[in-house]
Amino acid sequence: MPQSLHQNGFVTVAAVSPALRLADPGANADLVIQALSKAAAEGAEMIVLPELCLIGYTCGDLIPNRSLLEGSLLALRKVAEATHKLGVTALIGLPVEVDGRIFNCAAFVSRGKILGVIPKTHLPNTGEFYEQRWFASARVNTTQTLASLGGVPFGTDLLFRASDVIDCVIGVELCEDLWAVEPPSGGLALSGATVLCNLSASDELLTKAAYRRELVRNQSARCLAAYVYAAAGAGESSTDLVYSGHGLIAENGIVLGESERFRFEDALLVSQIDVDKLASERRRNSTFFGTTPPRPTRSIAFELGQPAGHVSKLRRRFSQHPFVPSDATRRDEYCQEIFAIQSTGLARRIRHTGVRQVVIGISGGLDSTLALLVTLEAFGRLGLDKRGIIGVTMPGPGTSARTLLNARQLMQTLGITQREIPIGLAVEQHLRDIGHPAGQHDVTYENTQARERTQVLMDIANQVGGLVVGTGDLSEAALGWCTFNADHMSMYHVNIGVPKTLVRHLVTWTAHTRHVGETRAILEDVAATPVSPELLPPSADGSITQRTESIIGPYELHDFFLYHLVRGGFRPRKILWLAEHAFAGKYDAESLKRHLRTFISRFFSQQYKRSTLPDGPKVGSVGLSPRSDWRMPSDAESSAWLAELG
Repeated sequence: MPQSLHQNGFVTVAAVSPALRLADPGANADLVIQALSKAAAEGAEMIVLPELCLIGYTCGDLIPNRSLLEGSLLALRKVAEATHKLGVTALIGLPVEVDGRIFNCAAFVSRGKILGVIPKTHLPNTGEFYEQRWFASARVNTTQTLASLGGVPFGTDLLFRASDVIDCVIGVELCEDLWAVEPPSGGLALSGATVLCNLSASDELLTKAAYRRELVRNQSARCLAAYVYAAAGAGESSTDLVYSGHGLIAENGIVLGESERFRFEDALLVSQIDVDKLASERRRNSTFFGTTPPRPTRSIAFELGQPAGHVSKLRRRFSQHPFVPSDATRRDEYCQEIFAIQSTGLARRIRHTGVRQVVIGISGGLDSTLALLVTLEAFGRLGLDKRGIIGVTMPGPGTSARTLLNARQLMQTLGITQREIPIGLAVEQHLRDIGHPAGQHDVTYENTQARERTQVLMDIANQVGGLVVGTGDLSEAALGWCTFNADHMSMYHVNIGVPKTLVRHLVTWTAHTRHVGETRAILEDVAATPVSPELLPPSADGSITQRTESIIGPYELHDFFLYHLVRGGFRPRKILWLAEHAFAGKYDAESLKRHLRTFISRFFSQQYKRSTLPDGPKVGSVGLSPRSDWRMPSDAESSAWLAELG
């Protein structure tokens, strides 16, 4: 059965700034309904409109007039009826009179019903704002229901919980509430709200849009929530101010969308938020779940559903390579930052140990090349002679001519100390010693080579009083694609935080920012070399026969799975669903499922290797160090995860 958006935690939201007629609630009801219809046609399920949109924020001293107040309630009921036909949920701004006081409010309406009304807490009364002239703050409210709307819940303690989308809980604040020292949305988030909505009438001033954008983005990050912001548009009075209809949608510190400003027609912004991801973030954030909510809340259930006659589809695009920015400028910035983290981590370890020489195995492949480049940078930072970097190439039964040549030439052009120690005879002797059949190219045959190389590196490090720099990367650690107590081990693992899909970019970036001429050409060829452990004999022409991705599957898929399992905290069925969208047309569904099963099986079964990893720097949001990021028992079963895939 195909999975739905709601099953995977996606909610389609909209920020809408409709055209309006000042002080005309009846006409504005029709204009709001038109705007809701447009949003529903785009698949929006939850729609946020601006502050006081049923009358216009700039009505001034007309606001206390009973004709306007009563007209607003009639307009609200008309809009509520329309939401039933449209099959949507919406937040509508209007003034509401309670016991002789007028409150600036947001009404929560869903599929024909008015479910609650939230008054504004913080009323601006400086500069161009005079709200305390007309409105009372929610702080002075003494009632929990509105008789004028048939006993509808009233207050700032309301949370709206979708019965058909796990973790979709909506909290509401209005305009200035976000600008306050302690925005109400913080408490609402601590009480469970994953979607924070703001009905606003923020006017436009020079640079204010950028400030507003940062407020929304930062509040979504601080609250580990989505934030939907809808501001009053250009239809407001321009007597002294101009309004732009600025719509913003952010999710945990990332702005998902922003509307075009200064439009006289409806300004519509639609995006999708992942409440499942937000809930996962909160479950792992001790600062969040360890904080007591400021006060009790009232929870109101509603059905989110989908707009009438509309089947929502996934609008968001998910990168095939979540560890690698698609934008070239951002990618270069990432590479520079990661390279600095790696080299600084290694430099700190060298300073602490007091060594002046390090040993590194150079295979001519991607990982060892990156480790060598990082080591070179660390030596430069410390002012150490680069001849203290001892590069050791150890050709064996599986070494190809291409990688061996690249290893030799790279060490030579970089000016480090070169050593070449063939391991073929030592491997043969060891296999004979343990009684391994000649010509049997099994796992023992492969691992013997890996362990022989590690022994050589460790012993040379003892000879020179240095340390061994490891080369294994994050993807290999996730899959356990390393030989235990061989390339799995070192005295400092500089690449352990870097996924395979990013290693190639780092090598290429370094080639073009740190090197020229022959060195750059060698690095570019290394980056173009297929990934291989080179533990099986090469072909007759000396080329690589053992290709890692032909054995365990594409690294781009495994890195995708790793990111969404560890960083997103997603269950297998959602990871598969996202992969089907991200890799549509590249891999079929069965191939994706097969590779995901491989990833899950290996991720669980190979934890014992990660439990004994050497030190190494974390460089991104995903890390597998047993000391800081990933504490998983080596005996954990993968059965439940695999069963979900079928």
